[in-house]
Amino acid sequence: MKTVPRFALLSAALLGSAALAQTKQVIGVSIPAADHGWTAGVVYHAGVAKTQLEKMYPNAQIIVKTAKDANEQANQIQDLYTINKISALVILPQESAPLTRPIAALKAKGVFITVVDRGLTDPKAQDAYVAGDNPGFGNVAGRYISKALGAAGGNVVILRGLPTVIDNQRNDAFNAAIKSNAKIKVLDAKFGNWNRDDAFKVMQDYLTRFPKIDAVWASDDDMAAGVLKAIQQAKRSDIRLVLGGAGMKEMVQRLIKGDALITANVTYPPSMIADAMRLTVAHVAGGKPIAASTIIPSVLITKANAAQYYFPNSPF
Repeated sequence: MKTVPRFALLSAALLGSAALAQTKQVIGVSIPAADHGWTAGVVYHAGVAKTQLEKMYPNAQIIVKTAKDANEQANQIQDLYTINKISALVILPQESAPLTRPIAALKAKGVFITVVDRGLTDPKAQDAYVAGDNPGFGNVAGRYISKALGAAGGNVVILRGLPTVIDNQRNDAFNAAIKSNAKIKVLDAKFGNWNRDDAFKVMQDYLTRFPKIDAVWASDDDMAAGVLKAIQQAKRSDIRLVLGGAGMKEMVQRLIKGDALITANVTYPPSMIADAMRLTVAHVAGGKPIAASTIIPSVLITKANAAQYYFPNSPF
């Protein structure tokens, strides 16, 4: 075997880094339009990260595009390749199935692909994956409600999101966690579609059918807003807590102010898009390694740590 002198390898690496630093890297970022609170937060954090990263990496240009549906997103990523000549794409897909093939086509052309949150139907179409911890999201919520209701337990109603793999993971983990409290009874679990109007209707139904409810796992802050509105209109005083999730600033602010019903929250941060952008730009423009999978853990927010999760300038 031919041995290559160590100084030659080092020289080659330094030349490679220098070439990387001198070459302009164009990174496309494709995200859903701000059609509800969480995606509005995604758009906000993507914009903040673009400004910060272009200052940090002068050899990087970042182009952020939003799309109202999967078709528009597929057309945009094609334009990012043919017109803007991107070398990397960070994408939070509107939908997994219709976007897997267009993303795979870009990867086949040499574009580095980082997928965020909503996975593809074929993971081979991506180079890196960044997401929240969905089982952890349900587990943290379940453990909190179990502890908050105490030894006496109580009646719990659940509002699920949309019928997706993500929602199943969250719901399964929540139900497993509350089993530690044998006195908790789940009265019902219906889909609120991660939408406050739908959640309002589901909660109205629960309030009509169940005379005694101790806790609500809304599993999302938009849905928690709908739940609170229904409780207020019904003037029910039996409910001890409503737990949403994702860290919407209105909910975090309620925590800070000591709201009687909103005593905690669970993170599923829209800022994960910024984390994905930082990792990707550091890789393609800074030459730093990137892991194939990065899972951002869900954290319980209480009054004690709420200030560090409150972003007053964010729409979410």
